[in-house]
Amino acid sequence: QVQLVESGGGLVQTGGSLRLSCAASGHTEGVYAMGWFRQYPGKEREFVAAISWSGAMLTYADSVKGRFTISNDAFKGTMYLEMNFLKPEDTADYYCSASRGTIWTMTDSEHWWGQGTRVTVTS
Repeated sequence: QVQLVESGGGLVQTGGSLRLSCAASGHTEGVYAMGWFRQYPGKEREFVAAISWSGAMLTYADSVKGRFTISNDAFKGTMYLEMNFLKPEDTADYYCSASRGTIWTMTDSEHWWGQGTRVTVTS
C-alpha cells in the first residue's frame, strides 16, 4: 500500500502561480510513475501531468503544457507541480497518484490516490 498526501492548493488570481506537493510513503518500491490529475465538479478525473520515479520521463496534458512543470525528488519520495499563468479553467480538485505502470498507463496498472487539494483561480 502507498500513502499519498498532497499540499499546496489554495486561492489565486488569474495569471498567478501555485505549487502543489505530494509526499509518498509506504511500500513505494515498485512505483514507477507519479502524476497529477484534476477533477471538475460532476466530471471524471482527468490527466494533468506525470513523471517517472527516476525523473527521466515526463508527459503533460495539452491544456497545461508551457504553464505547468512537474518534478520530483525520488530520494524524498516527493513530487511537485509548479503551476504558472493560472486560468479560471484550472479551478478543480487536484489529485496526486502513484502507479506501478508507466507515465502513459498510470491508471491501467495498480495505482493509488491522495485525498486531493483544491485549487481555485479567480478572474
